[in-house]
Amino acid sequence: MTITAPLTGVVPPVCTPLTPDGEVDVPSLIGLVDHLVAGGVHGLFVLGSTSEAAYLTDAQRRLVVETVAGHVAGQLPVLAGAIDMTTPRVLDHVAAVVAAGADAVVATAPFYTRTHPAEIARHYRLIAARSPVPLFAYDLPVAVHTKLSAELVLELAADGTLFGLKDSSGDLGAFRSVVTGARTRPDISGFTVLTGSELVVDSALALGADGAVPGLGNVDPVGYVRLDRLCREGDWEGARGEQERLCGLFGMVGVGDPGRMGGSSSALGAFKAALYLRGVIACPLTAAPQVPLSEGEVERVGKYLAGAGLL
Repeated sequence: MTITAPLTGVVPPVCTPLTPDGEVDVPSLIGLVDHLVAGGVHGLFVLGSTSEAAYLTDAQRRLVVETVAGHVAGQLPVLAGAIDMTTPRVLDHVAAVVAAGADAVVATAPFYTRTHPAEIARHYRLIAARSPVPLFAYDLPVAVHTKLSAELVLELAADGTLFGLKDSSGDLGAFRSVVTGARTRPDISGFTVLTGSELVVDSALALGADGAVPGLGNVDPVGYVRLDRLCREGDWEGARGEQERLCGLFGMVGVGDPGRMGGSSSALGAFKAALYLRGVIACPLTAAPQVPLSEGEVERVGKYLAGAGLL
């Protein structure tokens, strides 16, 4: 489908359900998409961090996009990550995900080697020149070790290179600068600004953001859609209450023992365990080498769900 500018609302980064032997669980993926669509989301983002894109083979990445895009069949826009270290590799991913049905592509800055802002700008311009669908920048400094400056993002928005930004930097001040610039500069029109933070969606929308890409939205899409609606209706007291409920639910990401696993294993494991406990997916496996949650840690996830009225 053609994405209108700007893209608004809740666009969850879709988890990638896996079978016990580590392959993409297509029936569970379809079930998860149905769960999200029934929850009222406004778009879907596949092959991002929450999708475990870095752990998937190229064939698995393509299968995910084909499955999701084919199943929604134009009902919702499907954004697909084209995330890799260098421009040539990203361009290969762009070609693959567009052929598989993606309506837009999402790319980080290049990584592995240290890059200059001029090189980052060239990276995005080369991608945009070769992409037949809109390009979103993905600001993810925790993974790529480069923070996209507001100045660079707005420069690329002004010249038409970028259609939008997914900001997962956690830098609310820089995020505000992008939102303000996108709304006030006469040389920028229709630029989409999305927050990737589960915890400050109400604040981001109050600043003028267009929407959110919350990983926790896999678990509780209805809650994030409700939060988005309350903000748009100007019910900031109601929005604050819903945001605080979701913040409490987000506590599940810390169930994993930090002595034996990293934060990503704990957070993604919790999201998948929650989906498993809710009957949405068949298996809570995360991709290797991530460490699985223990039985006790999964039980703790269940307590978070029960406390939020989801189990």
